[in-house]
Amino acid sequence: MELLDRYLQAVRKRLPWNRQDDIVAELKVNLESQLEEKEAALGRPLTPLEAESWLRQLGSPAQMAARYMPQRYLIGPKLFPTYVYALKVVFFWALVTYSVVCAVQLATGVLANASDVALALLRAPVIVMNLAAWVTLAFAIVEFAKRSSTARKLGMVPPTPDWQPATLPPLEMELATGKKRRSYAHAVAEVVFGFLFLIWFLLVPEFPYLMFGPGAWYLSASPYQLAAVWMVAYWWLVGLNAMGLIWNIVQLMRGEWQNQGLTHHVVFKTAGLVPVLVLAMARERVLVVLRHPAIDQMRYGGSLDAINQGLHKALMILTALIVLQLLWDLGVKGLELLRSGQTPSVGPRSKNVRG
Repeated sequence: MELLDRYLQAVRKRLPWNRQDDIVAELKVNLESQLEEKEAALGRPLTPLEAESWLRQLGSPAQMAARYMPQRYLIGPKLFPTYVYALKVVFFWALVTYSVVCAVQLATGVLANASDVALALLRAPVIVMNLAAWVTLAFAIVEFAKRSSTARKLGMVPPTPDWQPATLPPLEMELATGKKRRSYAHAVAEVVFGFLFLIWFLLVPEFPYLMFGPGAWYLSASPYQLAAVWMVAYWWLVGLNAMGLIWNIVQLMRGEWQNQGLTHHVVFKTAGLVPVLVLAMARERVLVVLRHPAIDQMRYGGSLDAINQGLHKALMILTALIVLQLLWDLGVKGLELLRSGQTPSVGPRSKNVRG
């Protein structure tokens, strides 16, 4: 029965991610057994109205899922393995990055003596502890958001008295590509690492070695520097990452983290094209300028023109590739939607509710 499948789908979205399959399989067997008993007693399939009445007696999907909810923690047991993994990754890259920074400072004379080196080493545990605090805070926010959303959905606030099975969303089609749905752990990891990446990205202008490593020293010593248009593109990228982080948080809070729809795909593909276009359409194609043009124009002017021309051509090629990929993805997703098609819950071919 399609209506029952839609009901189970709605229940699944409100269950702990690592127990969804087991709980839904057990629940499906029980409900199908009840349905068969009702139909055997009547000697016929249930009518659509009878099926809706039966599901109303079972309670809304939120109330059904409430029976299977786990205990609550600051960082719950479902999130905890992802939390530990995130800590390990953050600690590793923090120590690698800090080691590179210290090596650059040592090579450039910023760390001039043994006491400076000792102080730099003593700062490492403080940095690690601060990062651990940020990671813990991010996971706690995710857990709190999920808990608050779950409380609204699972009857911890007064349930909606006029819930109707007919309002259940249609069945979601499996991805035609065979890819797995996003897991809850994957969605949470995207939020946490998106949060950390945004912090790191915001620090790059002040501490360029976070991105370029030892190459930052070479760039500072170079006669060239990036034109102002790069900062415009940079803030576009900051905004894009912030928007993606907010989007993922909202998906978690609404329980819609399993699939990212066509809207998400189009919005972020299109928005990702903007900073590339900003650079490609830079005024007079100037992307790199001289630090001291009055002094270095004669010596480096020819090289500067070649650099700007090369960068402009590369950006135009990149723009074309992004546009083609966006059109291709839109075409593929359009074909998937046409092929999958949504089946109405009560079709004109049948007078019963069997799917």
